[in-house]
Amino acid sequence: MEKNVTYIALFAALIAVLGLVPQITLAVGVPVTAQSMGVMLCGTVLGAKRGALAALLFIGLVALGLPLLSGGRGGLGVFSGPTVGFVVGFPIAAFVTGLLMEKWRAPVGIAAAGASLLGGVLVLYGVGITGMAIVLGKSWIAAAGIMAVYLPGDLIKVGLTGFITQGLARLRPDAILSRH
Repeated sequence: MEKNVTYIALFAALIAVLGLVPQITLAVGVPVTAQSMGVMLCGTVLGAKRGALAALLFIGLVALGLPLLSGGRGGLGVFSGPTVGFVVGFPIAAFVTGLLMEKWRAPVGIAAAGASLLGGVLVLYGVGITGMAIVLGKSWIAAAGIMAVYLPGDLIKVGLTGFITQGLARLRPDAILSRH
């Protein structure tokens, strides 16, 4: 029990720290932040339940006003802005990523990348774009068009998550709780 609480808190902190990493601008001029990779890692390393709880703890801290979102955002105001769906989608994405990681018996790196693509990108985009469409009063397709430019950066994060999870599995196989 204590070990689970420690892992959940540690990965909530990881999401926060990745929000502090300065954004990287891709060659096409699109800024990319590392925060959603933390959500992916919550699922691939901790599994569905613990990963979702870590992301939920992170969101709770943001709601309390801590400026933990990329760009130093925090407080209840983020839940009324155009990115609300992405913020609310973090625990859902971590859960789906973790569930897929738990179920797939492919090699760890491949399973982690596949789970991250489906849970950490497709599910997160589904919830995020829906929130954006509602807040901005746009159609879902129009909101998806706004987000399309971020897809290359998220695909890079999918690959990195696969490599990081695979590397962790080689160094400390017992640390990949999603596989136990």
